[in-house]
Amino acid sequence: MAMPGGVKEVEGSANSVKIENLARFAVAEHNKKENSALEYKKVVNAKEQVVSGMMYYITLEAMDGDKKKVYEAKVWEKPWLNFKEVQEFKLVGDAPPAAASSTQLS
Repeated sequence: MAMPGGVKEVEGSANSVKIENLARFAVAEHNKKENSALEYKKVVNAKEQVVSGMMYYITLEAMDGDKKKVYEAKVWEKPWLNFKEVQEFKLVGDAPPAAASSTQLS
């Protein structure tokens, strides 16, 4: 049961279609507002908070040109009103490099 005002981890957030859709929405809204061309890659982490609706705190990876970066998005949703709004979208930093393949030739 959700506690009003409490922020909690979203179980299985990396595999949640709902969270992925909210992350894609946040990237699209950011691109419209800032006239940029970020390309959504994946959800890293997500938390939720019961407010008048739900506030989602989503950490995601997106491509900025040829660089993979990490962003934090805060998305407010009131499903009964068909309402979604990006409250905040900010750069956290560069994404950690992918693990090197052990089958690389030397």
